[in-house]
Parts: sequence; structure tokens; C-alpha cells
Amino acid sequence: YPWRSIYTPNAEADGFFDVLEERRRSSDLSYAFRTFNPQPYHGATPISAAALNRMVLESQYLSYVIQESKPSVGIHSNAALNSVIIQLQQAIQEYPVILLPNHRSYMDFLVLSYIMFTYDLSIPVIAAGIPLMGMKLIGEMFRRSGAFFIRRAIGSDKLYWAVLSEYVRTIVRTGYAPLEFYVEGLRSRTLKSLTPKLGMLHMVLEPFFKGEVFDISLVPISISYERLLEESLLAHELLGVPKPKETTGALLKARTVLKEDYGCMHVFFGNPVSVRDLVEGKINHIQYNLVPRDLPTKPSKEMQEFVSGLAHMIIRLQERNVVLSAWNLMAVVLLQNLQGIDLDLLTHKTLWLRRLALRFGAHLRWPKNVSDSEVMSSSMSLHHSVVRCERGRVYLVEEEGPGPVTQEEGVFRRAAAVLMCASYRNQAVHVFTRPAMVAVAMTTAASHRTDDIFHHFTFLLELFSNELVVIPGQALQDFEEGCSLLQESGVIGRSDEEIYVRDNGQETIIFLRAILQPFIESYQVVFRYLCEESSQTLREKTFSTNIRSFIMKLLISGDVQSYECLSSDLQKNVLSALLRMAAVTKTKVDDQNEFRVNKSAVKRIWDMLSKIIFVLLFVLIYRFYCKLKGISAPLCRVMCCTSSSSLQVMGGPLRSV
Repeated sequence: YPWRSIYTPNAEADGFFDVLEERRRSSDLSYAFRTFNPQPYHGATPISAAALNRMVLESQYLSYVIQESKPSVGIHSNAALNSVIIQLQQAIQEYPVILLPNHRSYMDFLVLSYIMFTYDLSIPVIAAGIPLMGMKLIGEMFRRSGAFFIRRAIGSDKLYWAVLSEYVRTIVRTGYAPLEFYVEGLRSRTLKSLTPKLGMLHMVLEPFFKGEVFDISLVPISISYERLLEESLLAHELLGVPKPKETTGALLKARTVLKEDYGCMHVFFGNPVSVRDLVEGKINHIQYNLVPRDLPTKPSKEMQEFVSGLAHMIIRLQERNVVLSAWNLMAVVLLQNLQGIDLDLLTHKTLWLRRLALRFGAHLRWPKNVSDSEVMSSSMSLHHSVVRCERGRVYLVEEEGPGPVTQEEGVFRRAAAVLMCASYRNQAVHVFTRPAMVAVAMTTAASHRTDDIFHHFTFLLELFSNELVVIPGQALQDFEEGCSLLQESGVIGRSDEEIYVRDNGQETIIFLRAILQPFIESYQVVFRYLCEESSQTLREKTFSTNIRSFIMKLLISGDVQSYECLSSDLQKNVLSALLRMAAVTKTKVDDQNEFRVNKSAVKRIWDMLSKIIFVLLFVLIYRFYCKLKGISAPLCRVMCCTSSSSLQVMGGPLRSV
């Protein structure tokens, strides 16, 4: 492994245990041949993989679907180690266990299997993407290690869906092995959480609802990397560079990257979640008793809502247990200072941010008995591919290439550097999401009234729910959480009907607004393209190419400052938001997605977002003016009031600037 350490749960000082420590005292071969003695599911009779496959193929359910479809066939970790491992051992023996890790790297599933093997826990059966299956030797190794390969898009292929769902359900109801899959569906290229995919979770839960198992244990797992092997690859994918084909040859050629230092990783096992406890009082089981178990059933609306809420809850648990490093916080500061920042100021701001992150409940790894300057220096050294320090000033590193650089190439290289740094900021952004939205809502609301601020908060929540995953139907809870964190940190005050910024909370409010600034500006740019440049109907593939060219011109001209606008994931998220807000409709034409744009609806959303941009720009200009004049700016009033009268009052200084 290329990491210094892989940490798992431990009751010792910092709550983590390095599972590589023992390996350093022995050989890889002796470790691989160690005695492995996992405890099986209590109700299961050990069966072979061949027997499992036979059970699936001979099932009544699959026979029914085949008959019906005939006409159409053509590492640091968490909490106390002993406690978590014992819980997991007990869960595996008592009920089917589903492992639900976040997905940030190709290494995720290898690391989990390694940990399970180390602690004599049953090796999981893993749902993997089909591209891995085509890798010679490696694909077969994955299969023999427990992987089964699935398509990423099943579409309307009923027979494929039936075979896959029956295979998954058979694993669950027989207790063949723990099942592992990614509720996000795909590897996150931005390192932010992705909107969950629900198909596999529906399959997993069905044996419980049909009474074939008493309970199912869901285990949310958070994997955090101090440095990611694929950091450059991910940034280039977001900029439209095709992902290299996954082949054994390519893997062998890429093995030189393992010689690099990738710091530490943390694996945080959450407490097992009982499906039986979650369902109590929410789902009526009678509907499943009225249909024979072997017949396929369409999930009810009630069930779909439950599964969606459960999937979002799992992602929220994953986020809460992510372990942040000093570098994650440094990345947040660096992205707000793209022209470079003095090292002393970077240190000061990062330490201030550390205090804020801890108050907001973040899990932070900050080595003890080491000076703060040493911790940060070590982080910059580890991330030498992203950042450099020259003459006491810190800058992002841009790729070098042969020959003169065109304007487009210069923008591309700058954007790649920004997106690499942004991926590490994104690992921390969930900590600040809800307080940041409250901060921006306070900026744009016409008054201090709580209901007015909440109205603006819900607009932001709906618009950015693909960027910052939120639980459906919990806007009020998210608002209260954001307000509570700000209030407990001394940033805001609240009365029965109003919210206001305290004098000593101004710096925090400004910082939190700046976190959302790249997303706000990027969405505004895409809205501008849809309203002014694109036709009313557009294809998904041509949209990606055309929007990238449009944004490139704006960056070259200086009309746009945020290089994150070039992220293909962000552009797709804008379309998803507009689809959800009924400003865009989607249809299938010749096996391609076609979008029809309601430009007037997009313009209304754009106008509301423009108010946010205007107020943020106004505050920044006014702060600059006050700095030049050496006077204290009444930022509380500027930040919380955007009515025309308050802007007129402050208009004199603004015109002077």
C-alpha cells in the first residue's frame, strides 16, 4: 500500500489504530497465508459460489420473469475498535449485513476487504462496474475475491434487472456473505457526495419486506484519503479529457505512482443501522403479504420515499464521519486566494478555520506534539503536485508543457490546478454547507425576519441539492441545524421572529458566503448560456462541448473568475437542478438525452441568483473602500439588509470607490 498508515477504530488516545503496523513487522506472503477464521451468518449453511449461482438461476422469481419477457428477448478509523469490530461480528452472525462505503477512489473496495481479512470478518461480496471485468487476470482476481460485475445503466432490460435483483436477494436471504456496494452508484470525481442511486438498495431491502429475513444491518463507512492516487486524473476528467481505458496493461504502467507518498487514510465504520427499527411505523407490510414472494412487485410511492430518505440518511452519516486533515482546511483557504497568499496569513486563517470546523462538529486529524507550522509544512510537502511555496508565499502548481502556451491551454492548466485543489476542499464542504446557506440567505433576505431568511434558504437548498446532498423534506431541520451551529459559535443571535449577525460574527459570515461563491457564479454562467447562447432544444453531448467553449471565452476575457465553471459534473448538476425546478424537460431521442429549455423559467431563477451575486460584490467593494480609508465598516448592516433603501444609504461610499 502506498500510504504511510491505514487507520481503523481504536479505543486508544486519538480513537484510531494503524492496521499496517503489524504488516511492517512481517512479509506480505506470510500475511496473505495467515489463518482466516470468520464467523458466518448463524442461519446459513456454507455454500459455494457455484451453488449460489445455481440457486439464482433456478429461482421461481427468475423463472417467472423469463416467461414474462420471452416475447421481448432479442486507513485511521473511528470510535473504539473493539466495540465496532464486536458489533460487526455480532451483526454478521445475526442478520444479513450490508456495507455502504463512500466512493472516492479505485482503492476503496481493496482497503475494506483488507480490513475485514485482518480482523477475521467475512470478506464481502462487492458490486463492481463492468469495465473492471474486461481486465485480463485482474478481472478474474476481482471475481475470485468476491466481486460481481454489473452494468451502470440497466434501462428497460427487464431480464437483466431480474437476474441481478435475484442474485442480490439470494445473497441477502442466505447470508452467503456481507454485501458491499456504493449507494452513490459512481466514484465521485469531485470528492463531494453524490446524489444516491436507489436501485440496489431496493433489491437489498426486499427480502426484509417479504419476510424472508428478520432484519438487515446497514453499516455506513467513511473512507478519507489524505492524498488521492487519482487526483490529477479526476481533474482532467472534469475538464473533458476522456478517462483512460481500464486495462491490465494500463494498471501495470501506472504502478510507478505507488512509489509516491500518499500520507494516511482513515476508515470510519459507523454503528450498524437496523432496517427493522427504521421501518417501524413508516411502512405497511400488508402489501407484501398479498403477493406471492416469487412474483416481482413494483415499489409503492410510500416505499420509494422511504428508500430515498434512507439512502440520503446513509450519505449524511458517511459525511459526518469523514476525517479531515490540515490540508483539507488549507485547500478551503487557498481557493479563496487564487492569486497566492502569504504563508503566515495562510497559517493564521487555517488555524482560525480549524477552530470553526471543530465547533461545527468536524472530525479532524491534527497530529499532537507537533507544531502547527510543522503540520502545515508537512501537508504542503505531501501535496507538492498541487501547491508550492516561494519566498514565503503559497501558490497553486500549474502543469508544465513543451513549447509556447496558447490562451486556451493556459486556462486549461489553471483550471486543472484549481479543480485538483477543489477536490480536497470538497471533502470538507459538508461541514459548512448548512451554516453557509444560512449566511447567504441572511445576505439576500429583505429583512431580519426568520421566515424571510428561511424562504431564501429553501431556494438555495433546492437549487444546490445536487451539489450538496440534502435529505428530502428536511429543509426546516437543515435550517435549524445551520442556525444552531452559528448561534452556538457566537456568530448570530436569534429572537422569536428575527435573526441578526453579532459584531464578532462578521468574519465568519463573510467566510461562509465565500465557500458557496464558486457554485453561485458557476450556476449563473450556465444560466446565462442557456438564456442567451443556446437554442431552446439541446442534446446532452453537444451541450457539454458548447458550454465548455462558452465558459473558456469568458475566462479568457476576464468576464468570469471561477475556473470551477469548467467542471463537467457541475454543469450536469445545473441541468439536474433545472429539471427538478421544472425549468427544463428531458426526453429520449435516438438513445440520447434531449433537453428542452424554458428560458423564461431559467431567467427567473437566474434573476434570483443574480441578487446574491450583486450583494456579495457590493459587500466586497465596500470592505475594500473601508480598508483604503482605514475606517471600520458596519458590515452587519450591509450583510443583513439588501433593501433598496439600505443600498441607497451606502451608495455614496460605493460611488466613491
